[in-house]
Amino acid sequence: MSIHILVQTNDFNVGNEHNTLCSNNKSDGAVVTFTGLVREFSSGDNVIALELEHYPGMTEQLLQSIAEQAQTRWQLARICIIHRVGYLALGEQIVFVGVTCRHRQAAFEGAQFIMDYLKNHATFWKKEHFKDSSNWVKFKQSDKQALGKWEE
Repeated sequence: MSIHILVQTNDFNVGNEHNTLCSNNKSDGAVVTFTGLVREFSSGDNVIALELEHYPGMTEQLLQSIAEQAQTRWQLARICIIHRVGYLALGEQIVFVGVTCRHRQAAFEGAQFIMDYLKNHATFWKKEHFKDSSNWVKFKQSDKQALGKWEE
């Protein structure tokens, strides 16, 4: 069982991360990955970039805690969480979550749990940049609702 957490400014290679999850892994039957990207529209405005800030040290500890909870709950064998910070242009990768497990349902649920908890509890702050302005992204009610299904 392993957990790999990175918070970085550099981009990541999804294929390499997937290969690492699969490397020398004969016991797991499922690999689930999620990659989040900077998208164009937010509240009807054209986003040109996203700026992400974090609380160094605390962010990594929270991501580790989230990964450990998922690992325990779904018996995930391998977990990789990579989250970028800094100024990210439209279409760039923001986050990678990859998990392995013996069975697919547990892998899917574990990956979704990690993303839902990350969106609600990890210390990241997002600022959307538009052509002539920018604003900090507010907490979304839909993210809180997604978290609710894991707390039942």
